[in-house]
Amino acid sequence: MAAPPLVAASTVPLLLSLLAAGESYGYALIQRVQLLSGGRLEWSEGTLYPVLHRLEREGWITSRWGQSPEGRKRKYYTLTAEGRRQSGRCREDWEAVDRALRSAWEAALA
Repeated sequence: MAAPPLVAASTVPLLLSLLAAGESYGYALIQRVQLLSGGRLEWSEGTLYPVLHRLEREGWITSRWGQSPEGRKRKYYTLTAEGRRQSGRCREDWEAVDRALRSAWEAALA
């Protein structure tokens, strides 16, 4: 599993990018992150929901109550226009970090 600082630093950009693909609910977001990371990132409800609530307060996402196909109540989350803009900024930031790390590692191996 990834180190806790990596999990913490990646939570907002990952959430925004996942929600950019469409509306989702908490458990599905947890499963998707685990799948996309090959099991290296594992979110708990205690990690996910406080971040979702903060993003909602900041106006980056909205939520609505709905029902699952099985009839259970679920809270669904969607990006707002501001959330889409923030997602783009997060992507640019992570791409810059990725480029810097790759350059540093390549220089160290040369």
